[in-house]
Amino acid sequence: MSNKQSQRLVRAAQKAMKHAYAPYSQFRVGAAFLTSKGELFSGCNVENASYGLSNCAERTAIFAAIAQLGPKLNIRAVAVVNDQGVPSSPCGACRQVIYEFGPDATVIFPTAKGWKESHITELLPEGFRFK
Repeated sequence: MSNKQSQRLVRAAQKAMKHAYAPYSQFRVGAAFLTSKGELFSGCNVENASYGLSNCAERTAIFAAIAQLGPKLNIRAVAVVNDQGVPSSPCGACRQVIYEFGPDATVIFPTAKGWKESHITELLPEGFRFK
């Protein structure tokens, strides 16, 4: 993935993060992804008073894209950001959902040593699909 594409994804994730609904944790997260056709989608985390019903930014973006495009989604790359400036790779549930729609996706996220790009199978080595 080119540096320009990575920066575009990070900027889109930062923009989406500003819309996060995080009144309980105060931890706003944004995600953006690029499809194999070059389409860009983004999402933010949405919390709920019943905390288990909250949704992560990555899944919000993916689910919104499926609602718009249908199930033949192919994710090429995903960027994740937060407003605290702390390391934050996707959670396990999001990794599995990313893998479902992007088994060859690159994931870009902040670490303690700066930005990192990892293949989804590095983050989810035993991911599964029924396809």
